[in-house]
Amino acid sequence: MGNLLGSWRFKEPSTVEECDSTWGSDSEDDSGISESVSPAEGEGRLCGAESGHTPLTERGRSRSIRLTDSPESAPKMKRSFYAARDLYKYRHSYPNYKKSRQPNEYRNLRFYLNKIPLVPDGIYIEEILSKWRGDYDKLEHNHTYIQWLFPLREQGLNFYAHELTQDEIKEFQNTREAKRRFLAAYSLMLDFYGIKLLDKSGNVARASNWQERFQHLNESHHNYLRITRILKSLGELGYEAFKAPLVRLFLEESLCQNTLPNMQHSVLEYYVYTIRLPATRRRLLRYARQHYRPAHAFLWGPPPKRRGDGAGPGGSVGGAGSSGIRAPAPTPEQQRRREESVPAGSGIIVSSHDAMMCQDLAGAAPKDCGGPGSHMAGLEGALMMVGVRGERNEYNDFVPL
Repeated sequence: MGNLLGSWRFKEPSTVEECDSTWGSDSEDDSGISESVSPAEGEGRLCGAESGHTPLTERGRSRSIRLTDSPESAPKMKRSFYAARDLYKYRHSYPNYKKSRQPNEYRNLRFYLNKIPLVPDGIYIEEILSKWRGDYDKLEHNHTYIQWLFPLREQGLNFYAHELTQDEIKEFQNTREAKRRFLAAYSLMLDFYGIKLLDKSGNVARASNWQERFQHLNESHHNYLRITRILKSLGELGYEAFKAPLVRLFLEESLCQNTLPNMQHSVLEYYVYTIRLPATRRRLLRYARQHYRPAHAFLWGPPPKRRGDGAGPGGSVGGAGSSGIRAPAPTPEQQRRREESVPAGSGIIVSSHDAMMCQDLAGAAPKDCGGPGSHMAGLEGALMMVGVRGERNEYNDFVPL
């Protein structure tokens, strides 16, 4: 038995739906984030309905995609499997993680205790915290410090930085000096992005320099990768509760205030899914769905409920990640012509997965999907969804910093 368990290996998910457990427990109490708007200085924070936006992938962000309010003219998009898989592994504490054979030197903890400098620059943490605050050019153009300030249990682009281990995480969380400097580093980066940390609960708001910094952040797309790392590191080092207020602020600024329109896709595809508590993710995504434009292009759920589960006739169609577009109901004349043109036993073949889609759409057993009559509208809707799914292109791969 011991050998059997020792050789067992976790099977990685192979679809976005398998990676996303956000809506699997939709009956749970949605707790974990306040519906109130974060405090802010300056203009009012009322949401408006912007006419368009530019969702961007984590790589190749210079290629913006502009959506319109017309379903016909909108590009056929889908969620990135690579992003979903990356964040699934993070939220589940890296299944199949192989412990390093190298001795655990606690280099990340020692760096935060100001005992060793970051490599390759030879800079100590105290110098960064005391001299780099407000030096936005240095924070923007130096690309080696971020892996040391916000360590993860995965390799980044700075191969001199060491990955966190579970033992080191425990030591870090029990070391007051390290935790104090970590929060100071978080505040430093928030200031760089035009945000201020309000309290020890992680609440955030616009800083006094928000206009200048938001404009820069909207155009400096590599910082979106940095923010993903920061959010992950917060969760690893004991500050999971700090994520939701920051993600909520980014949702509001990108979807409602239109101050960070280029960040919309990153917030929804990456930042929300760094949060481990499904109820908190649901609250954030429901908030986002209320303000996302065009509404039909919202890809992040919730998935539709089956009719047998109490969904009303107006429920949307499609699985998690679909845009929810449904084939229009046929007129009586169109229905009659379809029945005449598709004789019984015509040999229409659908897969078992698509048969279940037919069942959901038409309210019939899978064996009725290929038959004529009142279920043809449901079959047409299912086949349309299959076609749309086949036409979409996968986003580019995700590479962590």
